[in-house]
Amino acid sequence: MLQYAETPIQEIHDVVLKQAGVRLLIKREDLNHSLVSGNKWWKLKYNLMDASEKKLNTLITYGGAYSNHIFSTAAAAAELGFKSVGIIRGEKVLPLNPTLAFARKMGMMLHHIPRDAYRTKSASSILQKFENFYLIPEGGSNSLAVKGICEFARTLDISYEYLCCAVGTGGTLAGLIEGIPSEKRIIGFPTLKGADYLGDEIRKLSEISRHRTNWELAHNYHFGGYAKSTPDLEKFIERFKATHNIPLEFVYTGKMMAGIYHLISSGYFPRGATILAIHSGGIQIGR
Repeated sequence: MLQYAETPIQEIHDVVLKQAGVRLLIKREDLNHSLVSGNKWWKLKYNLMDASEKKLNTLITYGGAYSNHIFSTAAAAAELGFKSVGIIRGEKVLPLNPTLAFARKMGMMLHHIPRDAYRTKSASSILQKFENFYLIPEGGSNSLAVKGICEFARTLDISYEYLCCAVGTGGTLAGLIEGIPSEKRIIGFPTLKGADYLGDEIRKLSEISRHRTNWELAHNYHFGGYAKSTPDLEKFIERFKATHNIPLEFVYTGKMMAGIYHLISSGYFPRGATILAIHSGGIQIGR
């Protein structure tokens, strides 16, 4: 089993929050593991257990060139003694970026495929080259990932009205919907541009989400799309780190936190509300 460190909940003190009359708390899951951090620890937990129980010694998964999932799967495989293979979206570019260089350092075998071929990755001929492997979907989002996130959600015993998280493939939000009481509101912040399909993906991952109306997706905070940024977002991340000593990154958590601040400033949250944001990690080495 992967090592896990207990993580704190940190309150943010800021003039913006004071003026709006709301509290903002951050669950620091970025501190739960040095390399397999945040939601990736929980999403991989039961997948890794399943692979071990089935005695499948090679983990194969998919992701983009800056994928936290690729980074974390490579690190988890190295820690637990699995072999690992990453099927990477896009042509190979040298030198490798820090994410892929780290994955290769951890022993992950990288296969780059063009973006158009990546769309048919489930039938990729690459899989035929391997035996005795365990396939983990892109972003790690499957029923076992939802189970892990649901387990995490049930540890959140602090008082709050709104729960916020970044959204990539939807597995984390699906698990949170299943794991927290229905009277609490959940806001997901998609990091992809044009991700209107995500609602359907979340409903596929979680039957409970089909019957609950306490969750929503805030689509306006992608800052140009996956792994893209803007000068304003970079300034926000730098200012947040300098003020609160909490690192964010531009792919997921920076966009979520910038979105939360915008909603607060816009009066979205009622006075007296407590917002709990999940820091889902992703502070990769070298990024």
